Amino acid sequence: MTEVLSVDPRTGATVEIVATATTTAEVDEACRLAADATDALEALGRDGRAALLDALADALEAQRTEIVAVADRETALGATRLGGELTRTCYQLSLFADAVREGSYLEATVDHADDTPMGPRPDLRRLLVPIGPVAVFGASNFPLAFSVPGGDTASALAAGCPVVVKAHESHPATAQLCFDLIDAAARQAGAPAGTIGIVHGRQAGADLVAHPAIRAAGFTGSTAGAQALLAIINRRPDPIPFYGELSSLNPLIVTPAAAADRAASIGSELVASFTLGAGQFCTKPGLAFVPTGPDGDLLVASMQRAVSVTAEMTALNDRIAAGYHEGATRLSEAAAVAPIASGRSGTNGGFRVSPLLLTTTAADLPREATEELFGPVAVVARYRDEHELLAAIDVLPSSLTATIHRGPDETALPARLSRRLRSRVGRLIYDGYPTGVAVSWAQHHGGPWPATNTQHTSVGATAVRRFLRPVTWQNAPQEILPAELRDGFDSIPRRLDGVLHTPGPCGVR
Repeated sequence: MTEVLSVDPRTGATVEIVATATTTAEVDEACRLAADATDALEALGRDGRAALLDALADALEAQRTEIVAVADRETALGATRLGGELTRTCYQLSLFADAVREGSYLEATVDHADDTPMGPRPDLRRLLVPIGPVAVFGASNFPLAFSVPGGDTASALAAGCPVVVKAHESHPATAQLCFDLIDAAARQAGAPAGTIGIVHGRQAGADLVAHPAIRAAGFTGSTAGAQALLAIINRRPDPIPFYGELSSLNPLIVTPAAAADRAASIGSELVASFTLGAGQFCTKPGLAFVPTGPDGDLLVASMQRAVSVTAEMTALNDRIAAGYHEGATRLSEAAAVAPIASGRSGTNGGFRVSPLLLTTTAADLPREATEELFGPVAVVARYRDEHELLAAIDVLPSSLTATIHRGPDETALPARLSRRLRSRVGRLIYDGYPTGVAVSWAQHHGGPWPATNTQHTSVGATAVRRFLRPVTWQNAPQEILPAELRDGFDSIPRRLDGVLHTPGPCGVR
């Protein structure tokens, strides 16, 4: 049987054998347990599931020191970064608990029987209900926030869906530790056996999305990996929703007024953003548009200085490191592209990657500069005027984000750029950097293909919508209806005969 190895990326050495790859029969058992748990998990009700989510957050927080230590040993992301990621993970569990209690995510709607211009209308009551067991694929670059206890798991459980997680091979020990903690916490909170499951190994991932009990999948990873899973899903007799967060270039634009105002600070901050976490963020700004002229020259010089004093970094695994080196060579050799700065080299061993900065022109923007390259690399494209800038934007692939840096009180050009970019991204950022995704009600982490293959978000309270489906009850007896649709229920927002009613101090208003 294939062993699941935990590797230290700083040295490249195997540290421990975590498990053996999950067999097809074992995947089947995990999926059947999840299917058996579905009704009981929904029966916990909103208060029960909210308490479950809070219990998971408490269990992770209680073992913070051990979790961060194991994750750092497996990822080399550093205790500070991983401590913040665990805080984020616990917070998003609590946010989903609050969302479940608040109840608007259910979209509860009641149309009482009535006469209408079209004739008599029956009593119609609509609610979003759990879709069923969900497969979640852990991400290599977020061992805590997009993996076993991450946002996909939290949002699926909030919806009332059991979860089977496919652990990522970059951090199997972290995955297993987190699973053991939250599985025990779920059982103590009254959740049924099978609420949370885990599988290891690539074949297990393929078996998982093919299993008839699985009703949806959440995935964060490469476009190639997503397409392989989609091919399996499309061969099912009943293809299921696949929510993939995939590839993103995340262009950043500096207006002439912004360059004139703060060239040096934008340059150093931009380098800090694209090298954060060794450039292994899906929101890394990989392409920056900077104006020609003295102000733009100052900005690029600031970037060169910042890159030249940045030490080489550790990639998450050998495949990412090899892909980075191959991609950086290909990019450096592309027509009209020139390397202009690289980071300091360090010791040998492990999965090392060195920061790299390249330049080209917006007028001659090569295809290679418009493709995501995972790692600490960015391309600066110099533009002469607005026409050249807009023409370059038009050939870019869609992304999760786009960023615009403006001059003081500048609005006209940023407004035009915003209109041009809105159809190609899920989040527009002004005077900041995209490598931070706040967990909130208003957040959207998504975008048109190839950023994602969905219109939904994978971050924030509305991520729960992915794992729900609508059902309408027509002329149903009160005792058959879900509690949230019964007459007199006043604990959540509901639309009654077209009018939105929200709970007030003394009930619905």
